[in-house]
Amino acid sequence: MRFDIITILPKAFDSYLNASLLARAQGKNLIDIYIHNLRDYATDPHSTVDDRPYGGGAGMVLRVDILAKALQKIIKIKKKTTRIILFSASGKPLTQKKIQELKKKYKQLVLICGRFEGFDARINKLVDEEISIGDYILTGGELPAMVLIDGVSRLVPGVLGKEESLLEESFNESTGASGTAGSALLEYPHYTRPESFKWKGKNYKVPKILTSGHHAKIAKWRKEQSEKLTRKRRPDLLKRLTKPNQLPK
Repeated sequence: MRFDIITILPKAFDSYLNASLLARAQGKNLIDIYIHNLRDYATDPHSTVDDRPYGGGAGMVLRVDILAKALQKIIKIKKKTTRIILFSASGKPLTQKKIQELKKKYKQLVLICGRFEGFDARINKLVDEEISIGDYILTGGELPAMVLIDGVSRLVPGVLGKEESLLEESFNESTGASGTAGSALLEYPHYTRPESFKWKGKNYKVPKILTSGHHAKIAKWRKEQSEKLTRKRRPDLLKRLTKPNQLPK
């Protein structure tokens, strides 16, 4: 999987992309990440990539011609396995389903990180889709780009230490955190040592079922906890169940 990032802040990616799993994944050639400074494609001595908006208004707007030059340089021939993504507050929400789709369908993701007040609307003609990571406003697309790269990369075989850890995660619509196919519920709670933990006068113990060694009962408990947690925190996810009789009571 190859990622090409277009940004005016290339150093913003240094610490995260060169640490932990993503660093090892790059070292093993499982993923390739290339960062392109948009200012390198500017045509003036000041490396200007934005300008004042037509019609007036606050802020500066990213220029379409500069971005087009960058895309032409990065993508020599547009293939079906290449996807150009622009991060925008008005884009479609980034979900686990979308992350799985990007991993499955494409080998190269070109990620455009906006800045300033916004971008020239004609940039929409240059991209395949717009994506948002949430209903809030950020100063640029650098953080969304890192979120997407992290989410997609961990689905690449070999990036995670144990591939089975992907099977029972929250929002996993292929298996479901509850173990029910297509459920896409929140994942059940996890516990580890110590078995008993005291905090501010209270004693918090690991549920006895998890230390029983009875795998069938543990699986049943985890399914129930997943459904309970989803109903409490994200009841909207229950509407995504593929069969009416899967709805937890």
